[in-house]
Amino acid sequence: MPSVVLLNQLGEKVSDLTLSERVFDVKDHQQAIYDTVVAELAAMRQGTQKAKTRSEVSGGGRKPWRQKGTGRARQGTIRAPQWRGGGIVFAPTPRTYKLKVNKKVVRLAMRCALSSKVRENSFIALDQLVLESYKTKGLVQVLANVNASGKVLVITKEENDNVELAGRNIANVLVQPASRVSVYQMMNATCVVMTQDAVAYYEEVLK
Repeated sequence: MPSVVLLNQLGEKVSDLTLSERVFDVKDHQQAIYDTVVAELAAMRQGTQKAKTRSEVSGGGRKPWRQKGTGRARQGTIRAPQWRGGGIVFAPTPRTYKLKVNKKVVRLAMRCALSSKVRENSFIALDQLVLESYKTKGLVQVLANVNASGKVLVITKEENDNVELAGRNIANVLVQPASRVSVYQMMNATCVVMTQDAVAYYEEVLK
Protein backbone atom coordinates (compact mmCIF):
# COMPACT_ATOMS: atom_id res chain seq x y z
CA MET A 1 0.00 0.00 0.00
CA PRO A 2 1.30 3.51 -0.79
CA SER A 3 2.34 5.78 2.03
CA VAL A 4 3.47 9.38 2.40
CA VAL A 5 5.09 11.39 5.16
CA LEU A 6 2.57 13.21 7.33
CA LEU A 7 3.81 16.71 8.16
CA ASN A 8 2.66 19.41 10.53
CA GLN A 9 2.39 23.09 9.64
CA LEU A 10 6.02 23.64 10.61
CA GLY A 11 7.17 21.10 8.02
CA GLU A 12 8.16 18.55 10.66
CA LYS A 13 7.43 14.84 10.25
CA VAL A 14 4.64 13.59 12.47
CA SER A 15 4.31 10.04 11.17
CA ASP A 16 3.88 7.96 8.04
CA LEU A 17 0.40 8.03 6.53
CA THR A 18 -0.76 4.85 4.78
CA LEU A 19 -3.01 5.53 1.81
CA SER A 20 -5.72 3.35 0.35
CA GLU A 21 -4.46 1.57 -2.76
CA ARG A 22 -8.00 1.64 -4.21
CA VAL A 23 -7.86 5.45 -4.30
CA PHE A 24 -4.20 6.51 -4.30
CA ASP A 25 -2.59 3.63 -6.22
CA VAL A 26 -4.77 3.22 -9.31
CA LYS A 27 -3.41 2.43 -12.75
CA ASP A 28 -3.47 5.48 -15.00
CA HIS A 29 -6.51 5.74 -17.29
CA GLN A 30 -5.87 8.56 -19.74
CA GLN A 31 -9.24 8.34 -21.51
CA ALA A 32 -11.23 8.77 -18.29
CA ILE A 33 -9.13 11.79 -17.33
CA TYR A 34 -9.45 13.29 -20.81
CA ASP A 35 -13.24 12.86 -21.00
CA THR A 36 -13.74 14.32 -17.53
CA VAL A 37 -11.46 17.32 -18.04
CA VAL A 38 -13.05 18.14 -21.41
CA ALA A 39 -16.51 17.99 -19.82
CA GLU A 40 -15.44 20.19 -16.88
CA LEU A 41 -13.90 22.81 -19.16
CA ALA A 42 -16.97 22.77 -21.40
CA ALA A 43 -19.24 23.30 -18.39
CA MET A 44 -17.27 26.45 -17.50
CA ARG A 45 -18.29 28.12 -20.75
CA GLN A 46 -21.14 30.59 -20.38
CA GLY A 47 -22.69 29.97 -23.77
CA THR A 48 -24.38 33.39 -23.78
CA GLN A 49 -22.97 34.70 -27.06
CA LYS A 50 -25.70 36.10 -29.32
CA ALA A 51 -25.86 37.94 -32.63
CA LYS A 52 -28.85 38.82 -34.81
CA THR A 53 -29.69 37.11 -38.07
CA ARG A 54 -31.32 38.99 -40.97
CA SER A 55 -34.75 38.12 -39.61
CA GLU A 56 -33.99 39.67 -36.22
CA VAL A 57 -32.43 42.99 -37.30
CA SER A 58 -34.95 45.84 -37.23
CA GLY A 59 -35.89 47.57 -40.48
CA GLY A 60 -35.47 46.40 -44.04
CA GLY A 61 -39.09 45.56 -44.64
CA ARG A 62 -39.29 47.40 -47.96
CA LYS A 63 -37.47 46.36 -51.12
CA PRO A 64 -34.77 49.08 -51.60
CA TRP A 65 -35.34 49.43 -55.36
CA ARG A 66 -37.23 47.72 -58.10
CA GLN A 67 -36.10 44.37 -59.39
CA LYS A 68 -35.11 45.38 -62.94
CA GLY A 69 -34.02 48.34 -64.96
CA THR A 70 -31.75 50.17 -62.50
CA GLY A 71 -28.45 48.63 -63.58
CA ARG A 72 -27.74 47.58 -60.03
CA ALA A 73 -27.79 44.14 -58.52
CA ARG A 74 -31.18 42.99 -57.31
CA GLN A 75 -31.77 43.45 -53.57
CA GLY A 76 -34.68 42.35 -51.44
CA THR A 77 -33.82 44.05 -48.14
CA ILE A 78 -31.22 46.38 -46.67
CA ARG A 79 -30.84 44.00 -43.73
CA ALA A 80 -29.28 41.20 -45.81
CA PRO A 81 -25.80 40.08 -44.60
CA GLN A 82 -23.93 41.93 -47.37
CA TRP A 83 -25.35 45.28 -46.25
CA ARG A 84 -23.81 47.43 -43.53
CA GLY A 85 -26.06 47.04 -40.49
CA GLY A 86 -27.45 43.80 -41.86
CA GLY A 87 -27.81 40.49 -40.12
CA ILE A 88 -25.03 38.01 -39.40
CA VAL A 89 -24.71 34.82 -41.43
CA PHE A 90 -24.99 31.74 -39.17
CA ALA A 91 -25.20 34.03 -36.12
CA PRO A 92 -24.23 32.45 -32.78
CA THR A 93 -27.10 31.84 -30.38
CA PRO A 94 -27.17 31.03 -26.63
CA ARG A 95 -26.40 27.37 -26.04
CA THR A 96 -25.12 24.95 -23.45
CA TYR A 97 -21.76 23.27 -23.91
CA LYS A 98 -22.28 20.67 -21.20
CA LEU A 99 -21.18 17.14 -21.97
CA LYS A 100 -22.42 14.01 -20.24
CA VAL A 101 -19.88 11.89 -18.40
CA ASN A 102 -20.88 8.91 -16.32
CA LYS A 103 -20.35 9.24 -12.56
CA LYS A 104 -18.20 6.12 -12.48
CA VAL A 105 -15.89 7.63 -15.10
CA VAL A 106 -15.58 10.84 -13.06
CA ARG A 107 -14.71 8.86 -9.92
CA LEU A 108 -12.16 6.81 -11.86
CA ALA A 109 -10.61 10.00 -13.24
CA MET A 110 -10.31 11.49 -9.75
CA ARG A 111 -8.68 8.31 -8.43
CA CYS A 112 -6.22 8.37 -11.35
CA ALA A 113 -5.45 12.05 -10.72
CA LEU A 114 -4.79 11.45 -7.01
CA SER A 115 -2.67 8.40 -7.78
CA SER A 116 -0.57 10.30 -10.32
CA LYS A 117 0.22 13.02 -7.77
CA VAL A 118 1.36 10.41 -5.26
CA ARG A 119 3.51 8.63 -7.86
CA GLU A 120 5.09 11.91 -8.97
CA ASN A 121 5.91 12.87 -5.36
CA SER A 122 3.73 15.95 -5.81
CA PHE A 123 1.50 15.06 -2.87
CA ILE A 124 1.96 16.60 0.59
CA ALA A 125 -0.12 15.47 3.56
CA LEU A 126 -0.70 17.70 6.59
CA ASP A 127 -2.02 16.56 9.95
CA GLN A 128 -4.12 19.76 10.07
CA LEU A 129 -4.28 23.24 8.56
CA VAL A 130 -5.39 25.88 11.04
CA LEU A 131 -4.71 29.60 10.70
CA GLU A 132 -5.35 32.07 13.49
CA SER A 133 -6.36 34.79 11.03
CA TYR A 134 -7.14 35.29 7.37
CA LYS A 135 -3.83 37.09 6.70
CA THR A 136 -1.98 35.89 3.62
CA LYS A 137 1.40 35.60 5.31
CA GLY A 138 0.13 32.76 7.51
CA LEU A 139 -0.58 30.45 4.59
CA VAL A 140 2.56 31.61 2.76
CA GLN A 141 4.63 30.50 5.75
CA VAL A 142 2.93 27.10 5.92
CA LEU A 143 3.51 26.45 2.21
CA ALA A 144 7.15 27.48 2.59
CA ASN A 145 7.56 25.13 5.56
CA VAL A 146 6.33 22.11 3.57
CA ASN A 147 8.22 23.12 0.39
CA ALA A 148 5.11 23.51 -1.74
CA SER A 149 5.92 25.39 -4.94
CA GLY A 150 4.54 25.96 -8.43
CA LYS A 151 0.79 25.72 -8.90
CA VAL A 152 -0.39 24.64 -5.46
CA LEU A 153 -3.79 23.11 -4.75
CA VAL A 154 -4.64 23.19 -1.04
CA ILE A 155 -7.44 20.79 -0.10
CA THR A 156 -9.27 20.80 3.22
CA LYS A 157 -12.12 18.53 4.22
CA GLU A 158 -14.58 21.36 4.83
CA GLU A 159 -14.72 25.04 4.01
CA ASN A 160 -12.24 27.01 6.06
CA ASP A 161 -12.76 30.77 5.82
CA ASN A 162 -9.36 31.76 7.15
CA VAL A 163 -7.48 29.44 4.82
CA GLU A 164 -9.58 30.34 1.79
CA LEU A 165 -9.23 34.09 2.37
CA ALA A 166 -5.50 33.75 3.01
CA GLY A 167 -4.97 31.80 -0.22
CA ARG A 168 -7.12 34.04 -2.38
CA ASN A 169 -4.39 36.65 -2.68
CA ILE A 170 -1.51 34.27 -3.48
CA ALA A 171 -0.60 33.74 -7.12
CA ASN A 172 -0.86 30.12 -8.33
CA VAL A 173 -2.49 28.95 -5.08
CA LEU A 174 -6.03 27.56 -4.99
CA VAL A 175 -7.78 26.55 -1.75
CA GLN A 176 -10.76 24.23 -2.07
CA PRO A 177 -12.81 21.93 0.16
CA ALA A 178 -12.53 18.30 -0.91
CA SER A 179 -16.11 18.13 -2.18
CA ARG A 180 -15.52 20.95 -4.71
CA VAL A 181 -12.22 19.86 -6.23
CA SER A 182 -12.45 18.98 -9.92
CA VAL A 183 -10.26 16.61 -11.91
CA TYR A 184 -9.08 19.57 -13.99
CA GLN A 185 -7.92 21.44 -10.88
CA MET A 186 -6.14 18.33 -9.66
CA MET A 187 -4.34 17.73 -12.96
CA ASN A 188 -3.52 21.42 -13.44
CA ALA A 189 -1.72 21.64 -10.09
CA THR A 190 1.97 20.85 -9.82
CA CYS A 191 1.71 20.29 -6.06
CA VAL A 192 -1.23 19.08 -3.96
CA VAL A 193 -1.34 19.87 -0.24
CA MET A 194 -4.06 17.89 1.53
CA THR A 195 -5.07 17.61 5.15
CA GLN A 196 -5.34 14.22 6.80
CA ASP A 197 -9.11 14.43 7.18
CA ALA A 198 -9.45 15.31 3.49
CA VAL A 199 -7.49 12.15 2.65
CA ALA A 200 -9.96 10.16 4.77
CA TYR A 201 -12.83 11.88 2.93
CA TYR A 202 -11.55 10.78 -0.47
CA GLU A 203 -10.89 7.25 0.74
CA GLU A 204 -14.48 7.05 1.93
CA VAL A 205 -16.10 8.63 -1.15
CA LEU A 206 -13.94 7.07 -3.88
CA LYS A 207 -13.27 3.61 -2.49
